[in-house]
Amino acid sequence: MKYNFDEIIDRQNTNAMSLGGYRNYLFGGSDAFDSDYAEADLIPMWIADMEFASPPAVIRAVKERADHGVFGYSQIFDPSYKEAFLNWSKHYYDWKFNPDHLVTSQGVIPALFSLVKYICAFDEKVLIMTPSYAFFKLATEGSGRELITSDLVYTDGDYTIDFEDFQRKAEDEKVTLTIFCNPHNPTGRIWKEDELRRFGEICLENNVMIISDEIHCDLLRTENTFTPLSRLFPLSDKIITCMAPSKTFNMAGFMIANIIIPNRELLALWQRTEVPIVNPLSIVAAQAAYSHGHDWLEQLRKYLDGNFEFLRCYLAEHLPNAIFKTPEATYLAWVNLGAYLPEEEDLTLFFANKAGVLLEGDTMFVANGAGHIRLNLACPRARLEQGLGRMVKAIQALKS
Repeated sequence: MKYNFDEIIDRQNTNAMSLGGYRNYLFGGSDAFDSDYAEADLIPMWIADMEFASPPAVIRAVKERADHGVFGYSQIFDPSYKEAFLNWSKHYYDWKFNPDHLVTSQGVIPALFSLVKYICAFDEKVLIMTPSYAFFKLATEGSGRELITSDLVYTDGDYTIDFEDFQRKAEDEKVTLTIFCNPHNPTGRIWKEDELRRFGEICLENNVMIISDEIHCDLLRTENTFTPLSRLFPLSDKIITCMAPSKTFNMAGFMIANIIIPNRELLALWQRTEVPIVNPLSIVAAQAAYSHGHDWLEQLRKYLDGNFEFLRCYLAEHLPNAIFKTPEATYLAWVNLGAYLPEEEDLTLFFANKAGVLLEGDTMFVANGAGHIRLNLACPRARLEQGLGRMVKAIQALKS
């Protein structure tokens, strides 16, 4: 079956966060947001969901379950759900894990907030690499724990881990947890096996537990493969793996994530504390995606490859001094526009006001991202072209 990712789907009046949640998340209700464009004409390229319909198999499964008519308290009892995810993991990552270690959460973000509190005492610290997904900071500081950062090394669009700095900070006896991101958000790096091994060894040698956020692991450029961190350390119980169908199949609204917890004490604490109830529609949706979403994902990857190539060519023609490298994974582009907007302190506000494009600027990624914007390219190419055209026009108007 050929899937149409060029279709523009109207999300107005669907309570979509991308259209209704930006004022608070991006601007905090600030009066500084005063766009030259009407609200109906704003182009959302910020929140990490897609403008594509989910796979038909997911939609069918939800409809069939809805036809049953009873939506009482539900929990995953049928082993076929775990089997579907285990088969998916084996097929795409060559990874097997103990199914007894698999629990579900209402999302990776809620899991982070719980796990930080379960793992770290109030006087202990959490170590992350920057730039970073903002919720790593929020989950840490929102739990009253201290955040420690290690900057990635940036060279002309390439990012590498500063292992000396990371090790020095991991050796602090108060650092008991690191939140790791692979593939990395916002840079799109897939950490290579030697990088993963060195990172894991530093953490394990210093008794630092790892939460590995691998939510973007399916959204690879077509020539790439992915290695879960836990696959390289099969005997360790210090690595918690977080995955979900939400990014892969545009199912974030179903609020279901897979959390693999091999540590016996932590798993028992989770099972005693977390509410195990799962939306009955979410169960069938996720299982259908893992069972029947292969062909859809393959076509999605190719379409995203095309969007990234379109962006690369567009920048080369219209903003040649922008620094951009096609990410190895994710549908998020991390673009350095510092050559064009060196005086702009709030890039999110600039592009919202002057281009009518909603995106996330450098200040939204904790640290170490000066001059960068994050663009969500999981949209029809016509919308991508429209958004880029407005952005270029806004930059040219500023310079003139």
